[in-house]
Amino acid sequence: MSESLLLDQIESPEDLRRLPREQVAQVAAELRSEVVDRVSRTGGHLASSLGAVELLTAIHYVFDTPTDRLVLDVGHQGYPHKMLTGRRRAFDVPEASIGKEGGIGKFLRRSESPYDHFGAGHAGTSISAALGIARAKQHLGEPGIAIAMIGYGGMTAGMAFEALNHAGDLHQRNLLVVLNDNEMSISPNVGAMSSYLSRRLSSPMVRRMKTWAKEFLGTMPGDMVHWAQKAEESLKVFFSPGLLFEALNFKYVGPVQGHRIDVLLETFENVKAMLAAGDGPILVHAMTAKGRGYEPAEHDPLKYHGVSAFEVETGKMAPSKPGPPSYTRVFADALIGLAQEDERIVGITAAMPGGTGLDRFQRRYPERFYDVGIAEQHAVTFAAGLASEGMKPVAAIYSTFLQRAYDQVVHDVCVQNLDVTFAIDRAGLVGADGATHQGFYDIAYLRALPNMVVMAPKDENELRHMLRTAIDHPGPAAIRYPRGNGVGVPLDPDVKTLPIGESELLREGDDALVIAIGNTVHPAVEAAGDLAADGISVAVVNARFVKPLDATRISERARRCGVVVTVEEHAGQGGFGAAVLEALSEAGVEARTRCLAIPDGIVEHGNPAAQQARFQLDRAGIAGAVRELRAARGGS
Repeated sequence: MSESLLLDQIESPEDLRRLPREQVAQVAAELRSEVVDRVSRTGGHLASSLGAVELLTAIHYVFDTPTDRLVLDVGHQGYPHKMLTGRRRAFDVPEASIGKEGGIGKFLRRSESPYDHFGAGHAGTSISAALGIARAKQHLGEPGIAIAMIGYGGMTAGMAFEALNHAGDLHQRNLLVVLNDNEMSISPNVGAMSSYLSRRLSSPMVRRMKTWAKEFLGTMPGDMVHWAQKAEESLKVFFSPGLLFEALNFKYVGPVQGHRIDVLLETFENVKAMLAAGDGPILVHAMTAKGRGYEPAEHDPLKYHGVSAFEVETGKMAPSKPGPPSYTRVFADALIGLAQEDERIVGITAAMPGGTGLDRFQRRYPERFYDVGIAEQHAVTFAAGLASEGMKPVAAIYSTFLQRAYDQVVHDVCVQNLDVTFAIDRAGLVGADGATHQGFYDIAYLRALPNMVVMAPKDENELRHMLRTAIDHPGPAAIRYPRGNGVGVPLDPDVKTLPIGESELLREGDDALVIAIGNTVHPAVEAAGDLAADGISVAVVNARFVKPLDATRISERARRCGVVVTVEEHAGQGGFGAAVLEALSEAGVEARTRCLAIPDGIVEHGNPAAQQARFQLDRAGIAGAVRELRAARGGS
């Protein structure tokens, strides 16, 4: 691709604002081409960024960023923003490109740029954050406004409406919300308002007036009836969102064409003047198309939301390397099989049917599938309600997103001891998505809860058995499993229920004990094999359950060996290793111990295998820890 001359002149929004207004459309066109070209090489979030090119360009051109603070919801759409704020060339570094260790992040990060005013990886937070920023500027007497740019999906989060309600109550004059609506629905509230208007427009009096108007217009030249019908539809589309936001004390502007630079520049300049006059808060409703300007992404925005490297001319992505099925797929197939046996089983997801594999369940059992939108709190309490009437809900939610519903897990599920199964996908290291998506905390935040069973499979075959175990258990149960493919073990023909709290002894040994959980079990067995070649006999236990822990077996083996290493792909504080130490202490077992886990601190994006090695969670790291511990104890 030839160099884009205007983009070559832009290292910051200040450079963009020096350009004549008539050149801004060219900047947007060059940005779109660059996003497609760069993401085709590295992979990343494509469709959302393409849909927001004009909006981000116009915002940076009209408003005085960084004095005016821009907060993006989630940040999937942030690549044009990064390119306009000095990070364009960072997309060209092959060894440290976006999402790779040492490279820029897929989402916005405060540590990465002074233009990233608020970092996020979860949806629905932008309006709350921008309101806080706007209020802080008001308290401190500082100039500038706060701008929240939120997509249709973010508006399904209840938190977004809580923030709108608060901002309207405060009459926050220096707050602008830009709703990036790509015609894929914006929120149930708007739908309800649209339904209200439909009822009013279908009332007897209005229908009589419509009949009279139709007869009258039929006598007029031209197709006036057709245009009258179009006008009625336009009234509902253009008027109903305004009613909702005006009711929340926002000045509503729109809908506006979100890919017309001239329209956006004029709109934002007018809004800027309104804000300067203290006429806020304001909401600008922009209609956009996800994947705009790149035909494959426009045709299938879901497929091109997050992509691997692809061929620009055709949109074809490199085929996946043959290998074992993913944990996600194995979970979905197992759930489908179990649902065939039990009509009480239902699947629930919070806007992630594809990511959790429940899209497969949906195709088989559409009447037993629920996608509640970006509303994890509702998903959990909805599941609790189902369970209270004898259903068997399975809530499939990423580890990082289940955090958003912790109170509901405690208050609505565990306290009432309701039969809800939590299928916790993406537990552990997540690779390119980085700090906001790491699944490091679920063991710690779940094992403290009364009535909760917490388990993690060593491989994809054990996942199937654990799913049946969780569903058969008459109370809350959680299964955590990692992102990516399984280890390639054969799948048992029958899915069985495991005894709750019973571990599995995989290898005998007397010189040391390794107790592993989840995807660290197979590396532990491999490490024990390496140590055996050096004459060190290591017992390996697959804990299976974090809660209830198999304290009897663990204590007996630890007392015999005197050297204990625990392994988990989870934060050390409050994790599986801590549970083992508590059990050993209660049993009065004295042993030299080492807990291998994710250390305290933020883990950014990077290669999971390299990160596992760094934290001693791989084969070599586990073997090394055993040797070090034995040497410290005086063993050979």
